[in-house]
Amino acid sequence: MIVSHNELVAAVNKAFLGMRRSCGEADIIANMVADLQIVGLHGVRHFNNASAFMGLENDCPADIKVTGENTIEVDLHNCSLACYLPVVMDYAIEKMVGFKSLKIEINNCHNRWLAYSELVKLAAKGIACTAKWDNGSAPNRTLYVLNCGRITPELFLSDEVNDSDQRLHDMSIELSVRDFDVARLSEGYSMHVDPNTFAQAQNSAWKNGIFIEDAQWSTLKQTATAILVENSEQSVKGAGGLS
Repeated sequence: MIVSHNELVAAVNKAFLGMRRSCGEADIIANMVADLQIVGLHGVRHFNNASAFMGLENDCPADIKVTGENTIEVDLHNCSLACYLPVVMDYAIEKMVGFKSLKIEINNCHNRWLAYSELVKLAAKGIACTAKWDNGSAPNRTLYVLNCGRITPELFLSDEVNDSDQRLHDMSIELSVRDFDVARLSEGYSMHVDPNTFAQAQNSAWKNGIFIEDAQWSTLKQTATAILVENSEQSVKGAGGLS
């Protein structure tokens, strides 16, 4: 299935708005999904996985605390990263004033691939970023590196388990005014995806449309439609009860 950027953003927007969540902004999340999809990193699939569980998550603010001079710790209470990361990053940038680097430890979160969009925004503004996390299945380890001014990341993957203290629902983000040493950070990662691969996919998507697997597109459309129909039916019943 080939769709336009506007079609994709509109579909995700509808699906998220239909969930009636307090935390998370539909237009920002829709663009997070689209940004990930157009570089070939399956944004729609990750959103579909997230939407299957969002209704069961606690719809409450994240707990954020400063644990060191340049360290922030965030607890998302086992919720989707998509609903909270933009706010967390805004807070982090404010706290970064006067420092050359900042570490953000995000605990108890899901859908970490969707961090891509927020990191790209910061790199474009001259703030270098890294994000890494461990998975319970292959690939076991994932690392994004975006140095200042880059519009697509260095992506490193590994099927090797990091250590016995693997934290499967956490994510570490580091921000810096200086570029990171990519060679040093990527030690131990066996797979590398070059930024040019993502840039080419992005250019192709803008020129020819965004490719989405038929099953994933169908799931997204069904989610939006089902939730909107359910809310509409509830509204009718509510209105009838007042007459």
